[in-house]
Amino acid sequence: MAYPSQLGFQDAASPVMEELLHFHDHTLMIVFLISTLVLYIIVAMVTTKLTNKFILDSQEIEIIWTLLPAMILILIALPSLRILYLMDEINNSHLTIKALGHQWYWTYEYTDYKTIMFDSYMVPTQDLMPGQYRLLEADHRMVIPVESPVRILVSADDVLHSWAVPSLGVKMDAVPGRLNQTAFIISRPGVYYGQCSEICGANHSFMPIAVEAVPLEHFENWSSLMIEDA
Repeated sequence: MAYPSQLGFQDAASPVMEELLHFHDHTLMIVFLISTLVLYIIVAMVTTKLTNKFILDSQEIEIIWTLLPAMILILIALPSLRILYLMDEINNSHLTIKALGHQWYWTYEYTDYKTIMFDSYMVPTQDLMPGQYRLLEADHRMVIPVESPVRILVSADDVLHSWAVPSLGVKMDAVPGRLNQTAFIISRPGVYYGQCSEICGANHSFMPIAVEAVPLEHFENWSSLMIEDA
């Protein structure tokens, strides 16, 4: 979860999000160096006689400002393509869950357990328990095991939605009539919150996502109880 006066992203809870944080820091440093260089040149041109013939008409300068941006783009593109490949790679998932967006709640179906299917609504403010988060808590959380590859199939029943959990590095559009998929591995137990990230109507801000990551034995007990209650 985010906390007051926080700068930057939420703490990473998946390997993909850790890679995204590293890439963000890598790119931000490049932007900082470019901005510093440009600011220095602007200040030097204003305060000194830097605008001489060598600067304004120089083959060497033209070669530098052509090659340097190309090298910078390569430094940004290579790690970016690597992360995109990691995000799209889905191999040997241990669990598959279908998330179906409605106006304005989510339906979760555990396709490996044919009887586990439930709706997830936002908990109203007046019904919140101490320690629960306003506009983020759901009455039924999506429960998954930690350190297990999980595949999420995302679609919608009415309009465009988007299934997004920032700390997991996941954001997938839910399109009516289309099935999108993504995958992640949660590194540690906990509850991770997200919200629909597509403007889907009047109650767009009232369809939260709550993902509860538990050890495998706890997940097995939970799934057994859900099957019995079905």
